[in-house]
Amino acid sequence: HNFGSPAGLPARPGRNQQTEMLHFSRSSSARSVCACTKVAPRAQVCVSSRSVSTVKSPNGLIHLPGCGCALCAGGRSLKGKPVSERELSTAAQPSASNRGVVYMAPGVVEVKPIDFPKLELDSTSSPVASERQKRKCEHGAILKVVTTNICGSDQHMVRGRTSLPGGYMVLGHEITGEIVEVGRDVEFMKEGDLCSVPFNIACGRCPACKRGDTGVCLFVNPARAGAAFGYVDMGGWVGGQAEYVMVPYADFNLLKFPDKDRAMEKIADLTLLSDIFPTGFHGAKQAGVEPGSIVYVAGAGPVGLACAASCHLLGAACVIVGDAIPTRLAQARSFGCETIDITSDGDLAHKIHAITGSPDVDCAIDCVGFEARGSGASGGEKPAQVLNDCMGIIREGGQIGIPGLYVTEDPGASTEAAQLGSLNMTFGLAWSKSASMHTGQCPVMKYHRPLMNAIMHDKVRIAEAVNAKIISLDDAPLGYQNFDQGESVKYVMDPHGVTGKVQALG
Repeated sequence: HNFGSPAGLPARPGRNQQTEMLHFSRSSSARSVCACTKVAPRAQVCVSSRSVSTVKSPNGLIHLPGCGCALCAGGRSLKGKPVSERELSTAAQPSASNRGVVYMAPGVVEVKPIDFPKLELDSTSSPVASERQKRKCEHGAILKVVTTNICGSDQHMVRGRTSLPGGYMVLGHEITGEIVEVGRDVEFMKEGDLCSVPFNIACGRCPACKRGDTGVCLFVNPARAGAAFGYVDMGGWVGGQAEYVMVPYADFNLLKFPDKDRAMEKIADLTLLSDIFPTGFHGAKQAGVEPGSIVYVAGAGPVGLACAASCHLLGAACVIVGDAIPTRLAQARSFGCETIDITSDGDLAHKIHAITGSPDVDCAIDCVGFEARGSGASGGEKPAQVLNDCMGIIREGGQIGIPGLYVTEDPGASTEAAQLGSLNMTFGLAWSKSASMHTGQCPVMKYHRPLMNAIMHDKVRIAEAVNAKIISLDDAPLGYQNFDQGESVKYVMDPHGVTGKVQALG
C-alpha cells in the first residue's frame, strides 16, 4: 500500500491525494491480487513502470506495462494456476481432480471423486446437524497427501456403530503430507514442507489449547469440545484419506520434518505420529508407566501394539498384551511382549500370576474401547469388559489409562443402555483400591515432536512393532475389509505413489 499518487499516475477526481490508497502488485512474486480485505483494490501497478496501461481486469483493476500477472501474460485468471496444476517438489504430478475414501454403508467404503480442497470449511450440507459450520481458513494449508492410515476408530464408523449416515463423509484422520498452498495468514510453514498432521484439530488460541489440552479445543467444533478430520460429530472437517486435504491453523498444528529426504526414508514410521504412536504413548503415560513397571495392555490392534512399544520405550520391566486373535498376539511377541489369549478359560488375574508371580499389575491400559468382548471361548460383546478387567487387576494405588474410544451413542450396541453410552462398570472396586482412571483423546502435539526425535535417532521401530504395510489409495476398500477381519497389519495408504514402497493387495 501507498498513500498519495506516484509520479505519472493521476489522482482520482474528487479524492484527497493524501488519503488516496493504491494497491501494488509484485510481479517478481507473481502476486497479482491485493490481499487487503478492508479496502477494495482500485489500481494495480507494476513497480518498474510509471504510466497507466489500457489493460483492465474484469473487476476494474488497472495494470501497467510489464505487469507479470496471469491476465497480462495471456488473458487468464488473475489468480494464476490452480494449485492442483502447479509443479510440486515430489515426483508424482497431481491431476486437477481429487479422490477420497468415502463411507457408503455399514461395511462399505469406496474411493470416489471429491472436491479439491479450498482454504475454507463448509459443512452446512452435512446430514449430521451438530457438525454444520462454515468458516474461512486463511490460517490453513492445502497438503498433497503422502501417506494416510486406516485407524481402528475409522472401523467403528464403517461397522455402522456411530450415527454417521452413508454417502457423505470422507474418512481419515491420520495424515502426513507436503504443503502445496498456504493461506495468507500462515507465517512459518511454506510450500514444499513435509509435515505430520495431528488427528485432533486445534486452534492454538482458546483456553484449552493454551493449557496444552489440544484434544478438546473449544473453537473448532460447534457441537462440543474437540474436533478431528473425517470423523462423525467432530466438526465436519473433511478427512485425509484422499489425494489432497486442507489443514486449518497450519502454523500451530503441523509438525514439519526438518530433513525431508531422511524423513521419506523413515516415512513408514513417521506416518504413525499423526495418531497411534502418540495415542499409545499417551495411554502409557496416563497409566504411570516408568522404569521397572509391570504393565497390562488390553488389545493387540495397532494402538495396543504402539502402546506396548511405548511402554518399552518408557522402561517397563514386563509388558503383557491380551487379545483374542492369534496373529495379533504373535505380533506382540515379535518385539518382546508377554501375551495372554483372552479366549482361553481362566481368570485374567490367574493368567497374569502365571507370568509374573503376582495377580496384579502396576499399570493397566485399555486399547480396545467400547466394542470390547467378554473373555472365554464364548465371550460375546460386553462394552465394559476391558474397563472391569483393568479395575480387577490393578494394584492398590495403581493407574489405568484409557486411550480406547468410548462414545456417547452406540446405535449397534446389544443393550438399550449401551446404545446411550451407559456401561455396567464395577466402579466401586476401583474406588476401593484408590486406583485412578484417565480418559480422553490424546493431545498429539504434546508428544509428536519428541517421538519424531526417537524415530529419527533409531530409539524405536514403531512401524515394525505395528506391522505397517503401505498400499495404494485404490486398495483402501480391501484394506478396510482385511483389517476388520482381524489381520495384524497397520494399513498405510500412499495416494500418489511417492514412497516407492506400495504393496498390492490381492
